[in-house]
Amino acid sequence: MKPHLIVVDLDGTLLTDEKVISPKTEQTLRTAVSQGHHVMIATGRPYRASEIYYQQLGLTTPIVNFNGAFVHHPTDRSWQTIHETIALPVVNEVVDAMQNFSVENIIAEVMDDVYAHYHDERFLDILNFGNPLITSGDIRNSLKTEPTSLLIQADSLTVDPIRQHLEDIHAEVIDHRRWGAPFNIVEIVRHGLNKAVGIDAVSKWMNVPKDRIIAFGDEDNDLEMIDYAGTGVAMGNAIDRLKSIADEITGTNNEDGISRILEERLSLQKNIVV
Repeated sequence: MKPHLIVVDLDGTLLTDEKVISPKTEQTLRTAVSQGHHVMIATGRPYRASEIYYQQLGLTTPIVNFNGAFVHHPTDRSWQTIHETIALPVVNEVVDAMQNFSVENIIAEVMDDVYAHYHDERFLDILNFGNPLITSGDIRNSLKTEPTSLLIQADSLTVDPIRQHLEDIHAEVIDHRRWGAPFNIVEIVRHGLNKAVGIDAVSKWMNVPKDRIIAFGDEDNDLEMIDYAGTGVAMGNAIDRLKSIADEITGTNNEDGISRILEERLSLQKNIVV
C-alpha cells in the first residue's frame, strides 16, 4: 500500500478526556509508521503544549500549531518554517472594540510568550503548559511584537456577538474560531490560515496526494482540514457541523476511534509490535 499521511488533532481527537493518548491508539499509530505511513499533528495549541505528545509518538514529521499560523519541523531545521502573525494595528483595534463587550480576558501569544490583558490565575493556568514567559497588563502598551494568535475569553452569551463583530469589521484581515467546551474562547489568527493550509504545505513536501491523506478532528477549527483531506473523519464526539461534512464518523476520543478507522483503511497488521 502506498504511504498515507495521517493527520490527528489533539484535544477531543487523539487525546482522551484525561488528556492522554490511549495505549491502543498509540500502538496503532506506531504500527502505521512501521508500515511506511506518516503521522503528523495539527492542533490549535502552541508547540510547547503539544511537544510532549509529539515526542511520545516518536514523530519525525512537521507539526501544525496555532491552527496553521505556525508550521515547523521540530527535528529538521532545514525545513522552511511557516509563521504568520497578526498585525499590531489590527490587534489594537480588536482590543479597543472589546471594551464594548463583557470580556473576561484577552491573551496574545507570540510563539512561547504570553501577554495577558488582565491577570487571572485561573485562565493563565490553562496557558502555562511549557512554562511560557507571561506578561500582564494592557496589551496595547505591553505588546511590541506581532502575535501568532489572539484569544478572547468571555461568557457563553457574549462569544457569538464578539464573533459577529469580528466578521463584520475585520473579516479581511483575521479569521476566528471558537474553542470547544468548557471554554468560552474566541481564537483569532491571521486571515486565510487554518489547519488545511499547513497540511497542504507538508503533504506537498512529502509528495503525498490529497487522496492519501486521512485526517481526524472534532471541532470548529477542524472544518477545513476534514474537508481538505481525501478521507476526513469526524470523531464520535465531534460537533454536528463537522460530522455533516466528514467522509466517515468513527468512535469517540475515549473509544479509540482513530484506531478503528486506520485498522480498516490501511489493513494494519495488528501483530506488529514497535
